[in-house]
Amino acid sequence: MKNFTLFIRLSLVLSLASLFLVTSCQNNDLIEVQELGSLTNFTTEPIKGQYVVVIKENMAGKYATQKYSQRILSLKKDYLARFSDIKLTSEEVKQTYGYGVSGFAAELNEDQLLSLRKDSRVKSIEQDYVITLNPDLSILKGKPSGGGGGSPAQVTPWGISRVGGGLSGVGKTAWIIDTGIDLTHPDLNVDKNGRNASFLSGIDANNPNDGNGHGTHVAGTVAAINNTIGVVGVAAGATVVAVRVLDSRGSGSYSGVIAGVEYVGANGIDGDAANMSLGGPVSSALNNAVITASAKVKFALAAGNESDNADNHSPSSANGANIYTVSAMDKLDVFAYFSNYGSSVDFCAPGVAIQSLWKSGGMNTISGTSMAAPHVCGLLLLGTISSGGFVQNDPDGSPDKIAHH
Repeated sequence: MKNFTLFIRLSLVLSLASLFLVTSCQNNDLIEVQELGSLTNFTTEPIKGQYVVVIKENMAGKYATQKYSQRILSLKKDYLARFSDIKLTSEEVKQTYGYGVSGFAAELNEDQLLSLRKDSRVKSIEQDYVITLNPDLSILKGKPSGGGGGSPAQVTPWGISRVGGGLSGVGKTAWIIDTGIDLTHPDLNVDKNGRNASFLSGIDANNPNDGNGHGTHVAGTVAAINNTIGVVGVAAGATVVAVRVLDSRGSGSYSGVIAGVEYVGANGIDGDAANMSLGGPVSSALNNAVITASAKVKFALAAGNESDNADNHSPSSANGANIYTVSAMDKLDVFAYFSNYGSSVDFCAPGVAIQSLWKSGGMNTISGTSMAAPHVCGLLLLGTISSGGFVQNDPDGSPDKIAHH
């Protein structure tokens, strides 16, 4: 009981400190934002009447010769015809899948839902969720350094040095499944081969550019160019591909995230790596999409910031030979109190006060397992990950290895 009381008091002190850190820097060029407690977790909310339906038939080989965009349309027509008995309309179908998982996401009324639950062709039905990055970093007052003005001189963030990064990643590719990427950031080598994609609807549909900043921050840690400006990434100069599944508010649906993972699995090649700095409730559909895609592309997954077992969340609970779930630590190699833990975690990496790039050509310093995972993503591009020691104070009693080149 004493330890629990001490934890609560410590959490309160750290949360208050983070609030002071945000407000005290509002008049400076560089915003400091700590992802502590509920202030920065990905919150989730069910999307009423919307579900992810997985069918038993494996559709991976069907329409495989078609281009990705055409394949998605063909799958949609297939599913509409297949389930014509429940009068499913094209407008009701929000996403279609046919690579890692087979099925679709759709708005369903009670009769349609009941019919699908009784349908022998259906493997599973999951509630769709909205996941939202908190706080909304895009509305904080002040401005990140570098935005709209001259580019700052290059620095090497402490995390890059700690994992032995800063080496050349030129010729490698990282898929950033996030809020998009600042497509014209001068310190990033963003894909120019038409692979950037958005899986959002509304005003952000078909727009992979980052309107939030989170995805650009992640991309910078993975692969910022080793030049004279900004920061240097773990695999400096690697190509980064924007796979936008979260909008400018940091919000997106699980169904859209699954579609983004499907896209990476269908288009990535051996030697590529993907980063997912997001998460929510356990979803077998999302986990299976990641597991299938990891047959070609190695995945770095944020463990999450709930001070909880990573097994209780997705995609952090996905496990496989090419899947690496990452917890967070500070400069002293001490486990970050907000970080998730457990047997699904493969490595620990720097995740407190991490400086990287930001939207509109800027830079920013934020914290969380969202920042730890891209360190590992960069290392995956460089080759086999080694151990740089063990993190201190891991709450599960089995210290995670610290990721290192």
